Amino acid sequence: MTQARSSLIPPGQAGTFHCVQRCVRRAFLCGVDRYTGRSFEHRKVWVEQRLALLAECFAIAIHAYAVMSNHLHLVVQLEPALAQQWTDAEVAARWIRLFPPREGTPAAHERKRDALMADPTRMSAARARLGDLSWLMRCLAEPIARAANTEDDCKGRFWEGRYKAQVLCDDRAVLAAMAYVDLNPIRAGMADDLAQLHHTSAHVRLRGVSHDATKAMLQPVAGSSVACLPIRLGEYLALLEWTEKQVRPGKRGSIALSAPSVLAKFDARPDRWVARMKSIGSGYWRAVGEVQDLLEIAQRLGQRWLKGVGVAAKLA
Repeated sequence: MTQARSSLIPPGQAGTFHCVQRCVRRAFLCGVDRYTGRSFEHRKVWVEQRLALLAECFAIAIHAYAVMSNHLHLVVQLEPALAQQWTDAEVAARWIRLFPPREGTPAAHERKRDALMADPTRMSAARARLGDLSWLMRCLAEPIARAANTEDDCKGRFWEGRYKAQVLCDDRAVLAAMAYVDLNPIRAGMADDLAQLHHTSAHVRLRGVSHDATKAMLQPVAGSSVACLPIRLGEYLALLEWTEKQVRPGKRGSIALSAPSVLAKFDARPDRWVARMKSIGSGYWRAVGEVQDLLEIAQRLGQRWLKGVGVAAKLA
C-alpha cells in the first residue's frame, strides 16, 4: 500500500538518501531511442546543470549521481539545520534563483525578493523547503520535464508520479549506495570501465583527480562541504575500480585476495561487499541498514517488517 513520503522522511529531518526518478514514457530521457533512432544525449547535460544549481540553492550535499537512459540516481544528504542558519536575504536569493520572475530583469528580481522578505510566512515556508527532499526532487524533475515536453512538442507526464527514496541508515549503506550509483552504467552495459562513466559523480571525481587529491578526504561532488565518509578519495576510487571488475560480465576478480583494504573499515568480510552493493537496487526498498534499523523504521510506519530485513540478516 502506498504511504505518504512524510511517513518515511518527516519534514525537517536530516539524513542521507538514495533517490531514483524514472521517465514514464517509452521515449528516452537521454541516450539514443532504439525505437525512433533519435538521440537525447544532450539531456544528460540538462540534468547535471540542474543538479549543480540545486546544490548551490538547497541545504544539501550531493555524494553520487548517475544519469541513465530513462532514469536517474541521486545520493543526497539533507542538512535542514543549515538552512535555519541562513539570513532572510540568503534564503530569498536562493529561492529566486530556483523560481525567477518571468520578466527576468534585475528590477523584477529585486521586487520579488523584497516581496518575499516582507512576508514572514512565505519566508518560513521557503526556508523549510530548501531543506526538504520532496521539494528538491520537484525542483529537479519539473524543469527537465517542461524542457523535454517542449522539445518533443507534446504534453503530459514525463516522469513517474512518485520517485523512489531509500533512507541510508549508516556509513556502510551510504558507501554501498554510492558505489551502486556510480557503477550503474557498467551494470547496464552502457560503459566498459571507469573511464567511460560519463555523466556520473565518478566521472566528476576522476576528471579532477591528481596525486595529492587522492590523499584528501572524500568530499561531496556538489553542495555543502560536509565530510562524506571517513575515507580518502583515493580509497574510494580504488574501491570502485575493484568493484567494477566484480560486476562487469566475464570479468570476475579474486574477491578474498584482492579486496581493497578500505573495505575492512566497513565490513569484516569483503566477500559480502558485492552482494551488499547490488542489494541496494533489489534487496532493499524503503531503507538500507542493519536489521534493527529496518525494524525501527517499520515500527514507525506501522508495519511488522520492512523489505530488506532478510538481506540485512544474511549480510550481518
